[in-house]
Amino acid sequence: MKRVFDWLHGTTFKLLGLAVFIFLIWGTLAPLETIVWWLSQDEESINPDVSQPDATSDDDSSSDIDCYVIFLPGVGSYDADNLTHRESNFVNRVVEERPNCVSVEDIFPFSEANEGLVGERILAPVWDWLSQSDGAAYALINIRNIWRIAISADNRYGPVYNRGIANTIVERMNAASSLPPANQRLNVVLMSTSGGAQVALGAVPYLEDRINAQINVISLGGVFSGSDGFDEADGVYHLYGTNDWIDNIGSIMFPSRWRWVFASPFNRARRQGRYQAIETGPHEHDGEQGYFGEATIAEGTTYLDLTLEVVDQLPIWSVENRSDDEARKTWLEYVMYKKFQSLYY
Repeated sequence: MKRVFDWLHGTTFKLLGLAVFIFLIWGTLAPLETIVWWLSQDEESINPDVSQPDATSDDDSSSDIDCYVIFLPGVGSYDADNLTHRESNFVNRVVEERPNCVSVEDIFPFSEANEGLVGERILAPVWDWLSQSDGAAYALINIRNIWRIAISADNRYGPVYNRGIANTIVERMNAASSLPPANQRLNVVLMSTSGGAQVALGAVPYLEDRINAQINVISLGGVFSGSDGFDEADGVYHLYGTNDWIDNIGSIMFPSRWRWVFASPFNRARRQGRYQAIETGPHEHDGEQGYFGEATIAEGTTYLDLTLEVVDQLPIWSVENRSDDEARKTWLEYVMYKKFQSLYY
């Protein structure tokens, strides 16, 4: 007992207490960047004129692109242009079989202004050094981004933060391929991993206001609350691996995802079938055995292949000459097949 008492008064405990104190102070100050950004905006910045143009009778140069696949990375991201090779490969594999789709990958979901940590910031040299470090040093980037997830989920600061992300998404969609006329309904697929899932869902209500689109969200081991985006999204699909424990954090931390909170947007979407949780296989949260991993699991099948198999079967892609009922039936058949298959692995 005396040893425990001595430890509590020792250097280790003091350092631990200091770390917790700094973490809490960091969280308290985290919303300041969002508040300052909001105060610096004018009407044109808040509602930029980047939207679907009106259709004109003499315009026959419309693009064949009517599908936008938008990828938001997880908390390890530090810039809009730093997707890992595995992440980029995944997005490319999704769109390469769909000539009507274009990918949007240059979004940093942990800045309402899409400003990377190594951009024009006062502390950019520090973040740049941390981004090239590993271990405990790099973990500071994760902690910083985790607080942005908390802001996105916060009902005080979230509406401001999520509106900024939605504006960025529309801007980058238009840069990837000019938005078609407003009378053409788009297919927008927001794919995200880790904490990017919360930001993607937070942006959905504001995207719905800006563009004429069917909006679906795919969470790949994502962490999210049960409030934002579930009422507005056409579908939310949470893909999870059996060896990924991080995706369970959201269901524990956010009361809106608890089953007995019946009136939460998450539970309404679940009861209506607009939210589906689907097992992808023995995926870990990241790495070679993660959702985008290139390690082989059996007979030349990679962990990425398992993920793509589920994504390809989701009832969100345009299928010619097939009704919504037929697509939904195919999806339900696939879900039952996966559940049956899992009994033997």
